[in-house]
Amino acid sequence: MENELKSLTNIDNNPYRLIALPMPLPIFDAHDGHRLPGTYANFLVVNGAVLMPTYKQIDQDQEAKNQVQKCYPDREIVGIDCCELIKQHGSLHCVTMQFPVGVVV
Repeated sequence: MENELKSLTNIDNNPYRLIALPMPLPIFDAHDGHRLPGTYANFLVVNGAVLMPTYKQIDQDQEAKNQVQKCYPDREIVGIDCCELIKQHGSLHCVTMQFPVGVVV
């Protein structure tokens, strides 16, 4: 995938600036043993900050925070523990995409 991304260009035919994110160590569901979709790429950009998933993995979480900070140097990077959210097979960005009918009045 990295090579494919490197071959893409923007509308001005310039390559994108790619910043690699680490992968969290594997996280498994305690009930059925399936690997859960932990990723640092499921972050959410908000006013003045970036909410970034964390997984109680100090080294990986910090490395991911450092990389995300490179992308958003003018924003605060706020780690949010997403160990429970990934049990739903999503994370921060996923839980903000839709509102069920009747939730918003």
